[in-house]
Amino acid sequence: MNEALERGISTNLNHKHRKFKTLDEETESIYLTTNEIDRLYQLQLSDNNRLENVRDLFVIGCYTGLRFSDLSRLTDNHIIDNGTKLKIQTEKTGDIVIIPLHKYIREIMSRYNGGMPRVISNQKMNQYLKELGVLAKIDDKVIIHYTKGGKRTSETTNKYNLITVHTARRSFATNAYLNDIPTISIMKITGHRTEKAFLKYIKISQEDNANKLLNHPFFN
Repeated sequence: MNEALERGISTNLNHKHRKFKTLDEETESIYLTTNEIDRLYQLQLSDNNRLENVRDLFVIGCYTGLRFSDLSRLTDNHIIDNGTKLKIQTEKTGDIVIIPLHKYIREIMSRYNGGMPRVISNQKMNQYLKELGVLAKIDDKVIIHYTKGGKRTSETTNKYNLITVHTARRSFATNAYLNDIPTISIMKITGHRTEKAFLKYIKISQEDNANKLLNHPFFN
């Protein structure tokens, strides 16, 4: 609207009014628990190279927090310190991140002769991830809310229908947080600039939050 005003396309100034506000709606997204990631990783897919490749790349995302644009550029040249860490300059922000290598990533790399799984398109990967979710029985019922025609509505779907490439990054951030890794350390990897933005990004349920607090001294 500001640009339209500057270009002389519109003379409407209503958006300048102090009571004018934009409406936003939180996106419906999920994360996979470490148990669900384990189930994915333990699937026997040696007879299905297509799904095995996608599964392996997704698991790497779950334990690095990298965006798809960075996952797709990973090579063995990014592995440093005798195979214990990964170092990469992120494409979106230009930040250099260094991430400890999870044992699953080391095992995956050994299966690919020290390299990385083959990268396919984001769209195809999203499609195959839903197949993997079915095989791993990631089928909890999830209620999603959305606005259609100005009306707030909801529907129930299986969790595997909501798995996308970006679920890996969100799973990394959420699981790291639930495992008491300091927020600042996680943000060093995810690239979030403020704790407020980071806490809005992670996804934990009320039950997850209660479980996290169970062993806190305040409740004991």
